[in-house]
Amino acid sequence: MTISFAQIESPDLPQKLLEDITVQKIVRAIIAVLIAYGSTALIQMFTNWMSEKVPRRFRLLIKQSLPFWKGLILIMVVSYIIKLFFNLSESNLLALTGTIAVALGFAFKDYVSSIIAGAVALFEAPYRVGDRIQIEDHYGEVVGYGLRGIQLQTPDDNTVTIPHNKTWTEAIANANSGNLEAQVATNFYFDHSVDAEQVIRILYQAAYSSRYTQLKLPIVVVMKEEVWGTQFKLRSYPMDARDEFVYQTDIIRRAKQAFARHDLPYPKLSRAFLGGQDPIFE
Repeated sequence: MTISFAQIESPDLPQKLLEDITVQKIVRAIIAVLIAYGSTALIQMFTNWMSEKVPRRFRLLIKQSLPFWKGLILIMVVSYIIKLFFNLSESNLLALTGTIAVALGFAFKDYVSSIIAGAVALFEAPYRVGDRIQIEDHYGEVVGYGLRGIQLQTPDDNTVTIPHNKTWTEAIANANSGNLEAQVATNFYFDHSVDAEQVIRILYQAAYSSRYTQLKLPIVVVMKEEVWGTQFKLRSYPMDARDEFVYQTDIIRRAKQAFARHDLPYPKLSRAFLGGQDPIFE
């Protein structure tokens, strides 16, 4: 059974552009799309499973290969379908490219912009699967890399989808850039009269005694004087970036237990400083 379609007439098209479209070709195209969809799902499941089975240092390497396999499958299935329905001589290919570019430019420009940005991001790598990134107000781990955008898993376990074309206009902060470790900065606040040496000593002990700390990387405490008190910032690294918030909680718990034992003074803001409001550090 053959379905007749009008041939595209153009002085620049010496050959017929569309092949005869038959039911068999349509069925073959549908089967190709289903196989591609199933293959993508299987590869995603396999890479996620495998990344949890290998030694931890190889986990991100395996996850980061997922966009490559997805892109390869997409190229193969699109090439197969185009070859199935179009007569791609040199002149026809130029005409088809121009026609598609004009059509997409009007109807799907944002979508196409995201796809192009995604392809560019594969080479520039401002983010990869497993990275912890900040785009606008959204922070979390990249858990998915799709055709149009990425999926971020936030600390509240929400999944946020962000289009790739945000890379054209928005700043992207990447905490680990493909590495397994990401620095965690934990702030503590005390009154100006506090014994700074004692606070620093406690913070170092809290970091070194945590089972999450990557001891091969530096642990640093920095101070900053504010009008209302003294800020101490502990900079250290967990062994795995995805333990960021568990690690930070463990650090704070250990430090506060030691602060309580030494009765260290926390900052107190006066009513005059707060413009008549109740103190916020009491």
